[in-house]
Amino acid sequence: MKYIITLIVLASFGAIIYGYSLDESQETLSHRFIGGGVVGLFLVAMPLFLFKESKGKKMKDYMLTEENIRKMQNKERENTDNQ
Repeated sequence: MKYIITLIVLASFGAIIYGYSLDESQETLSHRFIGGGVVGLFLVAMPLFLFKESKGKKMKDYMLTEENIRKMQNKERENTDNQ
């Protein structure tokens, strides 16, 4: 999965760079390459990367809830007391 994501990212950057390097006479083709590269990065590679990296993690730990706010406040108090 890691290699597929890397390949998609490299292909997307390549398409974006190629789109910018085309002449002004091929403006529509240039926009298509740039748009395809952006779509590849943000609608294909990023969700795949996030899915791969978040596997097995609890989303509740990363959400800002009352319980997590209290935990953070208690940790701040402990850090200031220890110094």
